[in-house]
Amino acid sequence: MLTLRKKIAVAVLLALGGTVVHAAPQPAAKDIVIVHGALVDGSGWRAVHDILTKDGFHVTIVQEPLTGLAEDVDATKRVLDQQNGPVVLVGHSYGGSVITEAGADPKVSALVYVSALQPDAGEAGGQLLSKFAAPNDAMRATPDQYFYIPAAKFRATYAADLPAAEAQFLADSQQPLAQKAMGTPISVAAWRTKPSYAILTTEDRVVSPQLQRWMYQRSGAKVTEVAGSHAAFISKPAAIARVIEAAAKQIN
Repeated sequence: MLTLRKKIAVAVLLALGGTVVHAAPQPAAKDIVIVHGALVDGSGWRAVHDILTKDGFHVTIVQEPLTGLAEDVDATKRVLDQQNGPVVLVGHSYGGSVITEAGADPKVSALVYVSALQPDAGEAGGQLLSKFAAPNDAMRATPDQYFYIPAAKFRATYAADLPAAEAQFLADSQQPLAQKAMGTPISVAAWRTKPSYAILTTEDRVVSPQLQRWMYQRSGAKVTEVAGSHAAFISKPAAIARVIEAAAKQIN
């Protein structure tokens, strides 16, 4: 019901040939694009995918080659090009660097960082990791400079809250990350102009909780703490999905 004052204002505008303009609400995102992290592929996101799909979202998972930041950003952009938008862009671990760059795409309405690196323009992922003492000493490099975790140390380092058999499968199916991917600075930080949400994994031994907290405070991200390992996207899928859905609805 319009008040008398509003009715008069509308009548005057119409009499003058004007139009009444109402601020359009920000549309909720229906497209979710997920960028997996180093050492794994997108299949670990199946449970999150299924929750989001059941709730009415269209979910696409990028399968990056992990051969370099530019190649991984290009793989993400190819997927973004297929979306209608608006898009919530989700990144795990090293995937945080990827979405920080690729998230400049105008279709992207919000960013979600899951145990993820969140560099600023001019920063590289490896540069961020060096800010705090490494939470583990398990990472190794192949002769051609690809990072991996020895299978015997994988569960304790990456997936301590997963059943042993599931963690062993992740170890045995690792997709190593090119060292140059961690050494390449990003050119733009999408979180500086778009809302960002972050899931801080308090039992993480790959990206330290202290580093996560520092990055997310710097960016002003809305932070949700989850008591989980670096593999919380597998062990705590409902908690991860809730944050993604909040980002899609722009809930603060």
